[in-house]
Amino acid sequence: MDSNQIHFLELIDKIEERILNGGHIEIGEAESLLRLPDDLTMKLAAAADRIRIEFVGHLFDACSLINAKSGRCSEDCAFCAQAAGHKGASEVYPLRSGDEILKAAREAKESGASRFCTVTSGGALNEKDFDDLVHSIKRVKSEVDIALDASLGFLNPSRANRLFGAGIARYNHNLESSRDYYPSICTTHSYQTRVDTVKLVKESAVSVCCGGIIGLGETPRQRLDLAFYLAELGVDCVPINILNPRPGTPLEHAQPPTAMEIIRTVAIFRMILPKATIKLAGGRELNLGDFQGLALRAGANGMIIGGYLTTRGRSVEDDLRMVHQAGFEIAQAC
Repeated sequence: MDSNQIHFLELIDKIEERILNGGHIEIGEAESLLRLPDDLTMKLAAAADRIRIEFVGHLFDACSLINAKSGRCSEDCAFCAQAAGHKGASEVYPLRSGDEILKAAREAKESGASRFCTVTSGGALNEKDFDDLVHSIKRVKSEVDIALDASLGFLNPSRANRLFGAGIARYNHNLESSRDYYPSICTTHSYQTRVDTVKLVKESAVSVCCGGIIGLGETPRQRLDLAFYLAELGVDCVPINILNPRPGTPLEHAQPPTAMEIIRTVAIFRMILPKATIKLAGGRELNLGDFQGLALRAGANGMIIGGYLTTRGRSVEDDLRMVHQAGFEIAQAC
């Protein structure tokens, strides 16, 4: 074993011990770990897994989505097939009916999901659609025993109060990338606009789900800047999406990260956010392949199951079998 390998092994041990004793990882240390050779990645994964067990245990957050309104989004996010200005082939349809949303929630509950998230395209719903959706959420809350999430774009205090009063327990609003890289992937709104919605949710005492996408062309440091800022904001749940390049979008030819790079990223996010739910999200099947189970033992304790907004996932049965084989217990509705 050469001196470089010994250095990395000692660094991992030192960081793990510090975090388990209530300390924090430094950004310079995190940068070093991103450069970890593939043959030492298992050591990092094991350390992150022990941190996960210590702080969040073995409960697993299995979340099912419904894309309740798709396409024709006026924003220009470079990765998204739903942007009206791109040539992506995403399906376009108006807000789904209350009956459709209720049916999807029941199916999510029956499949074994612990959470059900209603997602809509666009920066924000118009007033009629928002009113209709609040009514639908109230129906689901009264009839289905499942934790309710939503991802409906930008919020103001009035809408936040109505939405959370209807039964939404967690709100998702991803920052996607670091502040300095964000203008490279979206120009129709500012990073601060996204941050403002995250802070509004945080002030409302509702659980905050906020993460991003890796593989957008960001540098390793920018990836870490996102993670450390999420820790600063105190978010509860961090979905890690991995770019699945969509035809017709500006990033359709982007080169996604390797499986080992993703594993290292998941592990380092756990070290930066030891008490958060770290959730594997879009792109995991394509980019991790047979390494998905390893990612679950590298610090993750949550997953989107049953498909995403514009792409399909694996079967729910296969996902939940993998979760149980990894030693987790699906969390119950809360």
